[in-house]
This record gives sequence, C-alpha cells and structure tokens, in this order.
Amino acid sequence: MINRTIPAALGLLLFATAAWAADTPRFDGEWQTTVSCEASRGALGYSFRFVSTVKDGVLHGLHGTAGEPGSLAIDGRIEDDGVGKLYANGRTGSKEYVPGRDTPRGTEYGYNIDAKFEGSTGTGIRIEGRPCTLQFEKQ
Repeated sequence: MINRTIPAALGLLLFATAAWAADTPRFDGEWQTTVSCEASRGALGYSFRFVSTVKDGVLHGLHGTAGEPGSLAIDGRIEDDGVGKLYANGRTGSKEYVPGRDTPRGTEYGYNIDAKFEGSTGTGIRIEGRPCTLQFEKQ
C-alpha cells in the first residue's frame, strides 16, 4: 500500500509557499542607490551611493546621518507595476555643491522623485530644482 500522506503534505507545502510568494511585494529587498546631480547655477555636480531597503513595497534609504549636514533620506511607495512616487528630504553640505552658494550648511531641502522599477533595476528623476537622476540596483 502506498503512503499518500507524504505527497499530500508536499503538495500542501508547495501551495502554501506559492501563496506566500504571491503575497510578497516583488520589489522587497536591498537596493544599491546612486544619486547623481548635474552642476547647476554655480554649484558643482555630485554623485553618491547608499543602500535603500524596500519592505512591503515601501522604500527607505539614507545617505549620511539623518538630520546632519550632507544627509539625504528617500522614502516612498513602489506599486506592483513598478511605479514609485518617492520623496527626498535632506540637509545641505558644503557650499560648493549648493546652487547659488549662499545657503547655509545644514539647511533643509526636499524634492519629489518619479521612479520606475523593473526586475532588478530602477531609475528615477528629480522633479523640482536642479537636474538629478537616480539608479537602483537590487542586491
């Protein structure tokens, strides 16, 4: 007589695993994030990298120490279709990198980012202010 308990248990386990995978947002994980901003109105251009984390479709990334000069936090939601509406909130660093150069170090600033994620990569553009692009690569 064949034991039908083991195949039935394996089938149930596979079904539960597939259901769990379908409930896990597809972009969850760690993403290498690169922010690059062009030179603008007398300010030097710059580029820096940091790791952002996506959990349950919500992205959070931090460059530097939150609230300190030269820091930048990026937060927002990535929909199942890969469209991301993100917001960057930072504090200015060295004056050489700030358009106009008369803004005091540590001044708070923010901007919106339109992003698109596909598979293991993503791109974004800064909506307001100086031209900036973002690149995301899943780790």
